[in-house]
Amino acid sequence: MSEIDKRNRLSEEPFTYQITKNGTVTINYKGKQIKVVKDKEAERLIARIKAVENNMLEVQLLLAKITGNFKRGNEKMGKNKRK
Repeated sequence: MSEIDKRNRLSEEPFTYQITKNGTVTINYKGKQIKVVKDKEAERLIARIKAVENNMLEVQLLLAKITGNFKRGNEKMGKNKRK
C-alpha cells in the first residue's frame, strides 16, 4: 500500500484539469472548479503533467499536491450547523 494515498482515493480520479488557450490551468475536484493556476506556475505544472501523462495516478497526485490541503473532511455544512 502506498504511504501517500492510504485510502486509495486517487484511483477514483477525482481531479480533472483543463489547459486554456492562454496557458492557464483550471483544476476541478469532482466537477467543481477549485483552483486556477496561471503564469510560470502553470507552465511548470503543464510540463510536469506532460512528463507523467501516461500514468494517471501520478497525474492525480500532481493535481492533489498543487491544490494543497483544501479538503480535510471536517468541514461543516452551513445549514446543518448547530448553534
